[in-house]
Amino acid sequence: MDQEQKNITLSPIEVIKEKSDYLRGTIKESLGDPLTGGLRKDDQVLIKFHGTYQQQDRDLDDERKRQKLEPLYSFLIRVRVPGGVTTPQQWLSMDRLSEEYGDQTLKLTTRQAFQFHGVLKRNLKTTIQEINKSLLDTIAACGDVNRNVMCSANPFESSVHGEVAEDAKRISAHLTPQTNAYHEIWLDGKLVDGGEKEEEPLYGKLYLPRKFKIAIAIPPRNDTDVLSNDLGFIAIVENGKLLGYNVTVGGGMAYTFGNIETYPRTADVAGYFPKEQIVDVAEAVLIFQRDHGNRSERKNARLKYTIDRLGLDFFNAEIKRTSGVQLAPPKEYRFDSMGDKYGWTTGADGFWHYTVFVEGGKLADRNGYLAKTALREIAGIHQGSFILTGNQNVVIARVTNDQKVVIEKLLKKYRIIEASGISLLRQNSIACAALPYCGLAFAEAERYLPTLIDRIDKVLEANGLLQTPISIRMTGCPNGCGRPFLSEIGLVGRAPGLYNLYLGAAFVGDRLNKLYKEMLSGDEIINALSPILEDYALTRTQDEYFGDFVIRKGYIKATTEGKNFHS
Repeated sequence: MDQEQKNITLSPIEVIKEKSDYLRGTIKESLGDPLTGGLRKDDQVLIKFHGTYQQQDRDLDDERKRQKLEPLYSFLIRVRVPGGVTTPQQWLSMDRLSEEYGDQTLKLTTRQAFQFHGVLKRNLKTTIQEINKSLLDTIAACGDVNRNVMCSANPFESSVHGEVAEDAKRISAHLTPQTNAYHEIWLDGKLVDGGEKEEEPLYGKLYLPRKFKIAIAIPPRNDTDVLSNDLGFIAIVENGKLLGYNVTVGGGMAYTFGNIETYPRTADVAGYFPKEQIVDVAEAVLIFQRDHGNRSERKNARLKYTIDRLGLDFFNAEIKRTSGVQLAPPKEYRFDSMGDKYGWTTGADGFWHYTVFVEGGKLADRNGYLAKTALREIAGIHQGSFILTGNQNVVIARVTNDQKVVIEKLLKKYRIIEASGISLLRQNSIACAALPYCGLAFAEAERYLPTLIDRIDKVLEANGLLQTPISIRMTGCPNGCGRPFLSEIGLVGRAPGLYNLYLGAAFVGDRLNKLYKEMLSGDEIINALSPILEDYALTRTQDEYFGDFVIRKGYIKATTEGKNFHS
């Protein structure tokens, strides 16, 4: 921590972390309390570092109050999957646990992780133990630490995918907290003698000032939204060989309604370095944020604000001082899409790969559509791997010619949606979980966006735009879990049934959108979009993306940097 930071007043969350004995708190005691389905207030903060959030079923709140019962508390569990790569056996384990202890759905997150909802406190420890038995874990999936490290899910497009995915795993392992608290609380590990002397070599007692997200992208596909992350790496590939990475810093999606000192931000490209130095650079950037981030005001604690406050020149000097890495000027690169490539593809690795469209990332057996069962049966015979994507979909990867025949039969048997049969708007959609479990959500997202897209699709069809690529994302609040501020059409919940409408982001993920209209109902969203989409169909230039069009035609100003998001 620098001299300036030593003299500040710590925020209440920082005090909780400082007094937690390296994330232990009284979590064990809270778990053992039979009088409530929830945890103590401070422990609700600390369990995030262990990969779980306390939530409640908000659909049942009124009825529970009438019965004079406490809210129906349950827990979200997030499972780290570095690079999104998982085995069929691990897939089957996650599926089974979601059925036995969750709400029978399996959420594929925008950070290439598995997520369970509705886990009751009495099942929390057992579920986490079972996750670890599958050789996955939940530590650092949430909290003020480095979270799940993302990697482009495109083995069919890049011969270096395997090498880059291994880099994601190396970074994840190196930046994982070292506290023994996780093993003691969840895995019945032995208590460490003199726990107060335990050390976190990278994090210290306070860990980071705020959450920290890392992603790696392999051009030309920006399927990890690399510029939305605190720290990003853009792979530089020449003649099929990975040379190194451009490093990007200061991305982040969240802001607070009514607080212009907060804003989403796309990352700056700070420089280039050879591939061998990636772990050193990742550590150095984490240390930079640990030592210089804001620990008194959490709303301004992300790395994006640290970069804007101190500048890139100071950042680069600190990276060289702490790691010895001298960043070179960035190398050229080009992105052409943020989306996934659906259906069957073949790659340089000689295997087949099938990307399954999963609307909103929610895998479930509903209304006769047995998507969860289909993936379970495929996992039962698959000999390759699965790759979760940053767009909430899943790639059935490394399929041999013989297996392709069998898997194709299962896809047809269960009528897995062929992406070619749905609009490109739906193919390029993302929705956060929102209600009923998320306590931060002001409005629906995952449960509502499919219905809204049905209505927008009618407008698109009337204007010949169904097969025109347009990105749309919806979140229940402005914390940005679904990265709505990087979509050409962004919808952010403001109140039940009402959304702010944002327009003008770049289709390739390098420009934010901007607020167009506030507090719109579903009908008002359709009324606002319809004339713009009609104009787009009639007057767009060749190959012009919708986000570029609305800026050119003056519907919205371009957001050139995070600090002018509100202007």
